[in-house]
Amino acid sequence: MSAHEVRLMATKIAHATNLFPPSSTKMTMKLPLMAAQHNFIRFRDNTYRFWHHYSIKDAEQAPQLSSTDEEELSDYGTPAEIKRDLYAALQGINRGIFGVPSAKKSEIGKLVELLESQNPTPEPTLCLEKVAGVWKLIFSSITILGSRRTKLGLRDFINLGDFFQSIDLAEGKAVNVIKFSARGLTLLSGQLTIEASFKCTSKSRVDIRYNKSMITPDQLLNVFRKNYDLLLGIFNPEGWLEITYVDDSLRIGRDDKGNIFILERVE
Repeated sequence: MSAHEVRLMATKIAHATNLFPPSSTKMTMKLPLMAAQHNFIRFRDNTYRFWHHYSIKDAEQAPQLSSTDEEELSDYGTPAEIKRDLYAALQGINRGIFGVPSAKKSEIGKLVELLESQNPTPEPTLCLEKVAGVWKLIFSSITILGSRRTKLGLRDFINLGDFFQSIDLAEGKAVNVIKFSARGLTLLSGQLTIEASFKCTSKSRVDIRYNKSMITPDQLLNVFRKNYDLLLGIFNPEGWLEITYVDDSLRIGRDDKGNIFILERVE
């Protein structure tokens, strides 16, 4: 397929999906050695561009980039610039736990996809030292809404604090710690601890098996005892996780339930 044909196809798809009107159509083409897929990415100038990934097998047959194409690719920004935009988008949404507007969710999703496309560690399970250590959750597409939030007291009595994850390579386990506190009661604070084991099943995926959990102290356990299964059902990590991006300070994963997790490394 010629470069002109690729661009023509991109235009037809874009118009058919009503992502942008013909007068504002911009598109570009990228040739990373990744699995073939099609995406539309919103850029900082609020335009959308068609993005075609060629597989390694297709790379030799793919049309060559012109100097104009290469200049357009620079509009993607560096990973550092994309991360800056992502952090800005995450401000004021409390990690997304209690829901975010659809426009904001879409913005975050596109920035995540863009970072994933520039993943500096495409085979993370082959270099797990990049994953080991302690991480803090800064966004999750898992939400606690409606009756679930009311039953857990997270609407007007219990505060949901930080969420930490510790990855221990020697033990082959991950420990998730979710902090809680009661409003106005400084002595009533504690945490839910969930321990799970993991096993690498591909160059980027791990299977996760729930081991055990506990709430401390007992006073906090008494608050959640009636709805403990509901609480555990929200935060139980069992299933598989695809590590789609990891560098020295940020990690992104997608699980088998379609959820996205963004975590930053902490000391």
